[in-house]
Amino acid sequence: MAALVFMTLLLAMAAHSSATWCICKDGLSDTALQKTLDYACGAGADCNPTHQNGPCFNPNTVRAHCSYAVNSYFQRNRQQPTACDFSGTATVVTSDPSANGCAYPATASATTTPVTTTPVSGTGTAPPPCRTAALHS
Repeated sequence: MAALVFMTLLLAMAAHSSATWCICKDGLSDTALQKTLDYACGAGADCNPTHQNGPCFNPNTVRAHCSYAVNSYFQRNRQQPTACDFSGTATVVTSDPSANGCAYPATASATTTPVTTTPVSGTGTAPPPCRTAALHS
């Protein structure tokens, strides 16, 4: 009987995921999202998958590229809540936003280190813009 209870508990824990992702909010202007995208890419997010021919290029929208970029930044900063603020343009979600061959990381790689030691709140000077295809469409 104890083995059955243990197995049930183990399965219940395995089925529950505490993974979180960061995505750009709906209902914001492309201008606001582009500013967030530029900041995330300039602050150390891996934006290469959103470039033309990358696995996350499509859909080729500012919102889609923004979400991938802020999630990359969030994961590289060990899912610190302040790393998914971006002046209120992004939010933490528990549903995997991966779609159409574009996989959103749910954790930081063991070899990555946080890209900043200060929380991102959208204040200060933004880094150079990220040059994604969405900028040139």
